[in-house]
Amino acid sequence: NEGNEYFKEKDYSKAVLSYTEGLKKKCQDPELGAVLLTNRAAAQARLGNYRSALNDAIQARRLKPSHLKAIVRGALCHLELKNFSEAVEWCEEGLQIDPKEKKLLEVRAKASKLKVNVMAASRACCACARTVLLCPERNIKVVLEPSNEEEEMSDGLPEMSLDGFHSDNALGAKVHLDADGSLNWPVLFLYPEHEQTDFIAAFQENTRFIDHLMVMFAELPPWDLERKYLPSNLELYFEDEERAEMHEVNPEHTLLQMLQHHRYFVKAGTPTVLAFVKRSPFSKKYFSSKKVHRL
Repeated sequence: NEGNEYFKEKDYSKAVLSYTEGLKKKCQDPELGAVLLTNRAAAQARLGNYRSALNDAIQARRLKPSHLKAIVRGALCHLELKNFSEAVEWCEEGLQIDPKEKKLLEVRAKASKLKVNVMAASRACCACARTVLLCPERNIKVVLEPSNEEEEMSDGLPEMSLDGFHSDNALGAKVHLDADGSLNWPVLFLYPEHEQTDFIAAFQENTRFIDHLMVMFAELPPWDLERKYLPSNLELYFEDEERAEMHEVNPEHTLLQMLQHHRYFVKAGTPTVLAFVKRSPFSKKYFSSKKVHRL
């Protein structure tokens, strides 16, 4: 009773202590023991101690297997601990006792949905891993773990945007294999002069850069007030950060040709290309402090 009063007052720590004192009396009534354990589980759960709460629910069921409140509490704890299969199992067992128990029906539906989502995500992760394994066959070098310096660089990317596109859109897209056996990459175009970006979610590896430029700049972007960003007026580069060098990319080349360059490394799963207006004052200043490998 003391524990129940503390629970009503939302003093869950004292409620746990009171229920524990009751359990120390080792009452021979399994019904009362199951109630004390289930109540303590509820208080532990309110404190976020889901593992301890689950242990209490398990002990309560050992004393009284049909104790519905213990089953509900255990199912909720499994859900919080992301044990979705176990949560569904507990719900099924409880619904055999009371098929209309609302909380068990809700938990079962939620756990089943989350279980499917986790399985789908796992399959997608495995598919992505298999895709990455194809990179060495294509002579593509992939960097799986970014360095601190690269993380700092990526932190700055969100400052650049184009027509609602945000550089972290690239994080949601992943390289994948299409029906023709070609890799499709998320590719990020950077326009340093205007601090803007463009993002292509699926750049087929055998497609030329000029083909995408023709589509991207079929209409000049609103930030190009001087109307300089015409496909024929652009130069593409990738940066070798380790050596602080720039390599020019032939727009007539395919993405795969760039990725196979001996100094190109795919980082964070997203190839990146920088675009400049030919012979512009900005590009001259930008390249003045870097070694540039031109075509």
